Amino acid sequence: MRDEPYQRPARLDAILAAATHASFAMSCVDRTGSLLATLAASKPDGRFLELGTGVGAGAAWLTSGMTAGARLVTVEADASVQAIARRHLGSDSRIEFVHADADDWLNQASGLFDFAYVDCRPGKYLRLPDLLALLKPGALYVVDDMLPQATWPDDHQSRVDSFLERLPDVPNWHATPMNWASGLVVAARI
Repeated sequence: MRDEPYQRPARLDAILAAATHASFAMSCVDRTGSLLATLAASKPDGRFLELGTGVGAGAAWLTSGMTAGARLVTVEADASVQAIARRHLGSDSRIEFVHADADDWLNQASGLFDFAYVDCRPGKYLRLPDLLALLKPGALYVVDDMLPQATWPDDHQSRVDSFLERLPDVPNWHATPMNWASGLVVAARI
C-alpha cells in the first residue's frame, strides 16, 4: 500500500512554488494534508480553525475536504507569508483570513469550532487549555511536526517532549500520537 494522497488540491502546487520562492519551508507535507482533508470531510458545514496559516498549504488541504457550507478561520502573524495564501485562496468565500498573532487572537476569540489545526506555538505548546475551550464536544484537534524538522530551532525538542508528555493528563479529550508523516497528534474533544 502506498500512503500517498489520492487527490491534491488544485492550487497546492502553485502555493508550494510560491513558498519556495519566498524561502518558506514550513508547509505541511502531503500526507498530513491528505489527512486534514479527510478529517475535514467528516465535519459537514463545520466551523474550522487554523492557527498558523503560513502560505496556505494547510488551508488548501482543509478546504478541499470542507463542504460548501463550512467556514475556516485561519490566523497568521506574518502578513507577507499570509499574503501568499490570500493570493491563491482569497477567492474562496469559506475562508476568513485573520492577520494577528495567534496568542493575541486567543485573547479575543469567540464561538465554538468543530475542528482545529494548530501549526504554531499558541494552541499547541502555549495556551492549550484556551484553545480547547473553543472546541465543541466531538471537535477534532490536529497538530503536526512532532518529529524532528530541519526548521526547528535548537531548543524546540524540549517543547515537543513536554507537549507529548502532557497529552495523557489533558482533561476532556482523547488523543492519539502518530509516528507518521511529520509526526501528528489527532485528538477529539469529549
